[in-house]
Amino acid sequence: MGTQLGNPSIHFLPRFLSNCRSNQCKNRLRVRSKLGEEEEYLIDAPVSVGDGFSFTGGKYSDGPSPSDEWRAQGKYVKAHPVYGNKGKAKDPIFGLTMGSGSQSSTDVFRWFCVESGSSSNPSVVLAHGFPSQAYSYRKVLPVLSQNYHATAFDWLGFGFSDKPQPKYGFDYTLDEYTSALESLIEAIATDKLSLVVQGYFAPIAVKYAINHQDKLQHLILVNPPITDKHTKLPSTLSLFSNFLLGEIFCQDPLRASDKALLSSGPYAMKEEDAMVYRRPYLTSGSSGFALNAISKAMKKDLKAYVQSMREVLISKSWKVPTSICWGMRDRWLSYEGVEDFCKDSNSKLLELPMAGHHVQEDYGEDLGRIISEIIK
Repeated sequence: MGTQLGNPSIHFLPRFLSNCRSNQCKNRLRVRSKLGEEEEYLIDAPVSVGDGFSFTGGKYSDGPSPSDEWRAQGKYVKAHPVYGNKGKAKDPIFGLTMGSGSQSSTDVFRWFCVESGSSSNPSVVLAHGFPSQAYSYRKVLPVLSQNYHATAFDWLGFGFSDKPQPKYGFDYTLDEYTSALESLIEAIATDKLSLVVQGYFAPIAVKYAINHQDKLQHLILVNPPITDKHTKLPSTLSLFSNFLLGEIFCQDPLRASDKALLSSGPYAMKEEDAMVYRRPYLTSGSSGFALNAISKAMKKDLKAYVQSMREVLISKSWKVPTSICWGMRDRWLSYEGVEDFCKDSNSKLLELPMAGHHVQEDYGEDLGRIISEIIK
């Protein structure tokens, strides 16, 4: 069996979080979903200035927005050039020019990054999974900041990073993401670093790492797809790649955020956290189009990328110390075959008995301590 850091008798107990709802009411956007009863979103923008799919400028309460508070903690880093110049992006369904919030940068993409800890400390870069945001590492960052300079970022197409319309500077292929990750790391970590990657973006990180082993101190993969059974997206995610129906579901903030996150593990999110994840889909139609594009790319190329990752990590030429943290209650990726792979690849396996697929969301502080223990 895999190992647990520290006292082997310690088990990570689940935390049950109650849903918090605001009773404040101003202008509400009502959305009905199969997920549950009618949900209400407070939109305080004086006018709906959307791109045909969403509201821009909206917030969710009369008080401070958790999404705004999180955004205030971060900054934008420019990395990876925009290819081509095809003018203003248009939506692929009606051909209408997208709103300003759905237009990407004209020369170099902007990545939203949140840093924590002294820049003089060793660097740790945290990459979220699919679909998620850097916000998922909000409880990991304070733990790592005690001894490291930690940076969590939003991938292009997610959170507060640029979300270029496909065919207008970025097509969301896995090869493009690999090249984009290289550009970002060059911009935020000039020296050696430890790289932590969660979920379905792990094969992309490993492909980047093949040619940058000398830059990596450690590689930590959190519930990555590593077996043949992991090469097929779960139905919750694969539906986003469906023709026409996928485009519609990608614009539904409840399907694109709540259901996609909650179906992968045993936990329940606070309403204030759920609103942060929903916000990109409420404020810009480009978030949904990006989700549709990356879902199609994953469906097309994930199998080849997972196979390549397996070959790299097992290869004798792979020199980077590698650890795999596994939330045992993952509802998307089966544990079967994980232990055998870790033995074959000489990767260290750490099991979190009560965590699901998004370990950093389930047990952020614990994951922060585990990462610190691994790379100290």
